[in-house]
Amino acid sequence: MTEAAPTGPAPGALLLCRAAPGSVAPVAHLLREPMQLTRAGDEWSVLVPEGRPWRDGAEPVDRVVTGWATALAVGAPWPVLALWWDADHAGFTLASGFRRPVGFVWLTSGVPAGEDEAMRTFAARVGLDPVLDPQALDRLTKPDTAADARTRLRALLAVLARVGVSLPPGLAPGEPAHRLREAARLQPDSLPVEWPGWREAVAERGTVDHSRLGPWMPWTGGPRARALALAQLAAGVALTAWGLRRHSGGRLVAGALFLAHGTWGLAYGLTHPRD
Repeated sequence: MTEAAPTGPAPGALLLCRAAPGSVAPVAHLLREPMQLTRAGDEWSVLVPEGRPWRDGAEPVDRVVTGWATALAVGAPWPVLALWWDADHAGFTLASGFRRPVGFVWLTSGVPAGEDEAMRTFAARVGLDPVLDPQALDRLTKPDTAADARTRLRALLAVLARVGVSLPPGLAPGEPAHRLREAARLQPDSLPVEWPGWREAVAERGTVDHSRLGPWMPWTGGPRARALALAQLAAGVALTAWGLRRHSGGRLVAGALFLAHGTWGLAYGLTHPRD
C-alpha cells in the first residue's frame, strides 16, 4: 500500500515589505535567493521567491521564510510579512526590527492552530486600527467550516488592505510558484532580485555604494553604525546557534548574514571613521 499524495497546494510563499521596491531590492539581494520584486500598494512591495530550499525538500517553507523575514527586517526601518503555505498548513510571520517575530497558523482545512494573543500583537505592530480591525482578525482565529487555509490568507490580505496592501493580479496565496513568478514578472515595475556578489556591491574606489546596499549598510563610522554592527553580530550568533540546534537552514542563513555584515560593519568603522 502506498501513501496518499498530499491534497493541499505545493509549498510556496510571498514576502511583503512595507517599503518601496527601490528600498527593498538592495536588502533582498543579501538573501542570495532568486526572487521577483514588484509593488504591492503605495507603501508596500512583494517578493516572490523561487523557493529552492523547500522545493528541494531540505527545509520546511515556514522555517525558511521566518529566517528570511527576520533577516530582511533587522536593520531596516520597515516590517516584513511572510505569507506561506504547504500541503498541511498555511500561515504568516511578521518580523520587525529586533523584536521576536509573531505569526499564526491554520491547518489546510482552515482550522486555527495559533494563539489569539499573537494575532492581537500582529495587529498592533502592523498599524491596524486598534478598535475596528482586531475584530476582523479575531474572526480568523475562530472555527469556520466554510473557510480553508487559502481563504484565511485571502481574508487576512483583505484586512491588510486597510494599511495599503494591494497584491497585483495573479499573486494569490496558494497558487503554484511558477504562476506567482510569472504574475510578478508581468508587472510594469517588476525586477529580478539576485545576489550580485560583494565585488558588484562595492563601488570602484573602495567606497560603499549605499544605493545598492540600503539600510543594512549605514557605514558612517560613528557610534550608531558601530552599535548596529554589534547588534548584527549578536543576532548572528543567536540565530546561528538556534539554527544549529533546530537544524534550520533558514535561521542558519540569516545568522551567517548577520555575522558577515556585523563583521564588515566593524571593519569599515575602523578603516573609515568618517563618511
